[in-house]
Parts: sequence; structure tokens; C-alpha cells
Amino acid sequence: MADAVFIIAEKNFRDEELFEAKEELEKRGFSCVIASKTAGEKKGALGGRAKAELSLKQVDVSQYNAIIFVGGQGAQQYFNDSEALSLARKALEKGKIVAAICIAPVILANAGILKGKEATVFQGNEAMIENKGATYARRNVVVSGKVITACGPNAAREFGTEVAKAIKLNR
Repeated sequence: MADAVFIIAEKNFRDEELFEAKEELEKRGFSCVIASKTAGEKKGALGGRAKAELSLKQVDVSQYNAIIFVGGQGAQQYFNDSEALSLARKALEKGKIVAAICIAPVILANAGILKGKEATVFQGNEAMIENKGATYARRNVVVSGKVITACGPNAAREFGTEVAKAIKLNR
């Protein structure tokens, strides 16, 4: 069992949001796997490559302490994806950490798990989370119970650090 699963888009995930956040978890001793709609090699918006070891269908949320949705324009593919929305809901129901960065908090909002919570999102997408009941906070990273959101690539390391802290507390 890995500590965290990073869910990336099939193309145009934001490189820093995966690689820097993942590095922050790994340097604290947490193991990570990567998932996407389908397994295989994926390409980031800045040209970075990542291997998705699992497809979304293969992700069993009970096997992880944290489910992390990576942003970038490609993350829009999950805004209304029933598997992605279900993973977010199931993870929270099972008491797991659910995290999202950049535009990915929209996935959490659409899954209904930001309702009544403070959250942040990439600039220009605030209405998309507020319309689903979130209270927008203009901060780099927002921790609201077991839900962690971050505003974009510049917050990737801080986001990774906060997710690592939450995993440690939730183990």
C-alpha cells in the first residue's frame, strides 16, 4: 500500500504540481503512485513525463492515506468524470486526505465535497467552487479538515508539505 496516489490528466497536467509535491512527500518517507484515466506514460504541460501505474478504475481509495488531484489545463478532463468524482467522494467518506491543486479543486467542488468548506483554486476559477458551496480563500494552500486545496504551480511545494503533514496525522 502506498501512502498517496497522485491523479494526473492524460496530457497537460502541470509538471511542478506533480513532481514538486510528490518530492515533498517522498523526502518525508511517504510512498506515492501515479494514476490517470488510463495507465501508461503521460506528458505534462511543460514537457515532463510521468508513468501512470494505475488507471482510475484500478484505484482503490482504501489502499491510500491521500488522494491527490494534480492541476494543469488537462485536469478539466475530470471536472465531470464520474470515476474521478466518485474517487474523491469515496476517499473523504473513508476518512482519507483529499487534496487538489490549481484548477483541480473544481473536481472536488463538482464531487460535492467542498460544500461548506474553505478552499482555494487557480485564479479565475473561484466562481466554479463558490457555486458548489465552497468559501473561496485567497491563499496559496487551504487546509479544511481532511480536504487540502492549493492555488497553482507556485504553491506546489507548500501543498506537498501540507499533504505530508496531514498524512502523518491521519496514519
